Amino acid sequence: MDFLRPASWEEALAAKAEHPTAVPIAGGTDVMVEINFDHRRPEYLLDLNRIGELSEWEVGQENVRLGASVPYSSIMEHLRAELPGLALASHTVASPQIRNRGGVGGNLGTASPAGDAHPALLAADCEVEAESVRGTRLIPIDAFYTGVKRNALEPDELIRAVHIKKADGPQQYSKVGTRNAMVIAVCAFGIALHPETRTVRTGIGSAAPTPVRAKEAEEFLNAALEEGGFWENGKIITPAIAKQFAALASGACNPIDDVRGTAKYRRHAVGIMARRTLGWTWEQYRGAGRTLEGAA
Repeated sequence: MDFLRPASWEEALAAKAEHPTAVPIAGGTDVMVEINFDHRRPEYLLDLNRIGELSEWEVGQENVRLGASVPYSSIMEHLRAELPGLALASHTVASPQIRNRGGVGGNLGTASPAGDAHPALLAADCEVEAESVRGTRLIPIDAFYTGVKRNALEPDELIRAVHIKKADGPQQYSKVGTRNAMVIAVCAFGIALHPETRTVRTGIGSAAPTPVRAKEAEEFLNAALEEGGFWENGKIITPAIAKQFAALASGACNPIDDVRGTAKYRRHAVGIMARRTLGWTWEQYRGAGRTLEGAA
């Protein structure tokens, strides 16, 4: 196994163009596990740790440009207001040591359906900035996951950053695991309210071959909230609406039985998480509305 260690982004792109099979490594929290257990033996490892810009972020008017190697601990500390769902997901990642090393770019590159960041990214809406010596392109998150541990990157492309929409409403994240830390998700669920567009987005992890959105659940809830005037009146969402949303979210799953949980359990748990996170986010939305009303 050869170790490539570029000193700049341009050198990294050139190395990836010359060695398309090279596996990028930054935090190494996924790659090194596979290598240590002899599940993977790449011909080349492409070390990106000397490229400082990958650990930087920019907060714009509408989006956060998050470098591929920004560690989860930094998201938790500095971007909780702009990216609340991703900050909550970051809290569930493994241990403090791994949160100080791992980043969203690694989760996206690995594209495991159990990756903790995926449900939050799907719910918030974002684009993946991919680059090669041929140029740069933005890949919508909905088009990024193409199969089990497969993504839309070309062989010569590297992930440079993720452009994530800043929260314009409450976001939540929930994860089921066999213990409280250092655990791969049995299943996970993310939800984001987008009051500016009067829409709700979701993300489901570890309950299908790829991370997915519960699109039918979203469409149902968007229609129910609009028809009932909920965005304006801030009424409590009725149990019937919450129950149907949960059922449709559960129906979006296509899970398997494995050592961490059965398919039946995963569907059930996703429904529970969908109902609960909807309740939490809507209470936050109602509380924010009451606060603004009082201030006026």
